[in-house]
Amino acid sequence: MKRTVFVVALFAVLLQGCVFSPGQHMTPEDAADDIGTTGPVTVLPINAQTVAQHQSLYRPEPVPAALYGYKPGDYRIGAGDGLQITVWDHVELNSPTNQEPRAQGTQIVRNDGTVYYPFINSIQAEGKTVSELRNDLQRALSHFLTDTQVDVNVQNYASQRVVFSGSFKNAGPQVLNNVPLSLIEAVSRAGGDDGSGNLAGLILKRDGHEYLLDIDTLNRKDSKLNGIYLKNGDQLHLGNNRANKVYVLGEVNSPQVMTYGTSTFTLLEALGNAGGLSQETANAEAIYVIRGAQDRSKQPATVFYLNAKKPTAFLLARQFDLQASDVVFVGPSDITRWNRFISQLLPSATVVATGNALGQ
Repeated sequence: MKRTVFVVALFAVLLQGCVFSPGQHMTPEDAADDIGTTGPVTVLPINAQTVAQHQSLYRPEPVPAALYGYKPGDYRIGAGDGLQITVWDHVELNSPTNQEPRAQGTQIVRNDGTVYYPFINSIQAEGKTVSELRNDLQRALSHFLTDTQVDVNVQNYASQRVVFSGSFKNAGPQVLNNVPLSLIEAVSRAGGDDGSGNLAGLILKRDGHEYLLDIDTLNRKDSKLNGIYLKNGDQLHLGNNRANKVYVLGEVNSPQVMTYGTSTFTLLEALGNAGGLSQETANAEAIYVIRGAQDRSKQPATVFYLNAKKPTAFLLARQFDLQASDVVFVGPSDITRWNRFISQLLPSATVVATGNALGQ
């Protein structure tokens, strides 16, 4: 009998004290009470005012004029390029039988920058445009031939290249030709990022300088990235997004650590990637973004909370930009906490009841 009374009393006490039910939960008052040696936590609602204050805190660095001010000129021949040289009305020069390289229709520019041609032996080709080399050849051959007409084309481009490294799908060298190559086209050829790239962290190395570019801003109307062209020797390195992490915890369908490679990542995107709120267990009035400062001795942490009881609140979530290392926490509903409490209490109550039965 005493054991039965004890079980009833235990249930009564725990029913009255259901605030001690298991599982993490949080209220704005909880965050405000979290006072440590660094001072109180700043608690702010996610509303139109805070969104306006915290939206688009990210500002990409302006593109230096030295980059979009560069315009490629005519292609200049270099060592390794394959040239096709044609002298009209002189078939013996265009396809001599005793010259294997010429039999293939190309003349390879040698490492010293010269190219062989009959009568004139060697002629400097490196650093010249096609038109300049054509004029030089025609001038040199005019001492041996009358009414010479010469045509020069680059058949195989090999001397000029840019290099891609990092998180590109197709990292490695990319050859330049006589068609100017824009930054955007080059990134497209390299296959974009492999899923781990940080699109806001593209580094262009040129002439001993490094430029940080954000190709995620390409779709902005004021973007100047379309005006950037590459030149020989450029290196493009796409960093990874390992440092860009947010943690989505609590009553979502798929709690997880997320990485993002864009310049902005919103609360709505984070919740959507986590499968949305759990319809059975989540408290839509308890969506929190916990943002800890890098150095809490100088700046306290901030907790933002969103009351999403009405679906229109997700319009605010779509405008609220997260930052790296933010923690998104969705609290449980009261009934969820109660159900979890019961599920953990019943095994203990069963043990007590069993002991009571055995004692009778």
